[in-house]
Amino acid sequence: MRIITGIAKGKRLQTPEGLHTRPTAERVKESIFSIIQWDLEGREVLDLFGGSGQLGLEALSRGAKHCVIVDGDRSAQRAIEANIRTCGFEKSCTLIKGDAFSYLQRQKKAAFHIIFLDPPYGGAILNRALEEICRIDILAEGGIIVCESGETDELTPVAPPYRVLRQYHYSHSNVITITKGDVE
Repeated sequence: MRIITGIAKGKRLQTPEGLHTRPTAERVKESIFSIIQWDLEGREVLDLFGGSGQLGLEALSRGAKHCVIVDGDRSAQRAIEANIRTCGFEKSCTLIKGDAFSYLQRQKKAAFHIIFLDPPYGGAILNRALEEICRIDILAEGGIIVCESGETDELTPVAPPYRVLRQYHYSHSNVITITKGDVE
């Protein structure tokens, strides 16, 4: 696993040990960043279920201003810390060592422009996280939530002002982008 492009291009990333982390496949990651490439420059990013931190770190490499990566697993935290150092993003990345839902409860409105949701166990956790994000309203107007799940997981419909932008299917993964407001 590596950073695909940007200032940290080619940097190899560590993956956490164990079965709690399901890294995003490179093909899927490339597709995700093709979808959001024009929405990254100078943006605030949240990678809620960090795993290795690869999505948040890729966003920083491509020009995001700051990224918060959240993960409660100790093995994942060690990998994320090492990956932040490998990429040289110590000043632009914050690792939160704790539960994603506890983190969400402490947040204020409209703090992030891009939110990555790729929980390790798929549908139920993804839907719970999406529901909390919409309820707390931490996505900036015109921001994008990128949801990655297994091919059989179903996303609960979101209520206005949130709406699904597009849905993509890649082999064994689904990627759904959601925005807030009328921005295309």
